[in-house]
Amino acid sequence: MDNHVKVARVSKNLTQQQLAEKTGVTRQTISLIEKGKYNPSLKLCLEICYAVNKTLDEVFWVEKGSDSFEENKG
Repeated sequence: MDNHVKVARVSKNLTQQQLAEKTGVTRQTISLIEKGKYNPSLKLCLEICYAVNKTLDEVFWVEKGSDSFEENKG
């Protein structure tokens, strides 16, 4: 899953651990989300967005036609 979690996190000067604590998950989960190896629930996506003061579109939007869109299309 393409996302901009790392960019948003760094822009707020947060470590993975700090973001994990704000969202109630482990640092490892944040790492996997940033690498695109874990698809978070909508609830977790919202928690991440609230923590970095961004919208879902800004952090998780995937353009139609991108590799990730085609993979997730099923």
